[in-house]
Amino acid sequence: MSKPVQVLFVCMGNICRSPTAEGVFRKLHRELAPELDIHVDSAGTHAYHIGDAPDPRSQAAALQRGVDISGHRGRQAIAQDFHDFDYVLAMDSENLRRLQALRPKDAKAELKLLLEYDDTGVRDVPDPYYGGGGGFERVLDLVEQGGRGLLAHIRKRHP
Repeated sequence: MSKPVQVLFVCMGNICRSPTAEGVFRKLHRELAPELDIHVDSAGTHAYHIGDAPDPRSQAAALQRGVDISGHRGRQAIAQDFHDFDYVLAMDSENLRRLQALRPKDAKAELKLLLEYDDTGVRDVPDPYYGGGGGFERVLDLVEQGGRGLLAHIRKRHP
């Protein structure tokens, strides 16, 4: 029996973008590729919100699209994640740099930006925390696009 493909989404505080990506990717997996064995989690590069639920605005926007992220609790990314996960996916370039610094030299995880799996040319999922409600909708759109590309990649690489 093969081990599940392990996917970790990472943003700064683990209360907006990465739990949204986790929830959206779970839904995509369930709907588009239930035959694949995939485990999904999320974390933050900072310790600001360890143990906290996602931002209420993230929860509300996600729920409007049928994604319930209310049960998530924030955690910080650790070096061991690079051994436990096959994919560590940053939401933006700043968090990618932080993850590159945290990554052990012998790590097995593929470290990329989530949107590298999408062909729109956008690289970073913008942080909606200090903006208006439209930012949370934009995050949902982008993580769904990136998630679809990631799922296609996993399907090809881990049939």
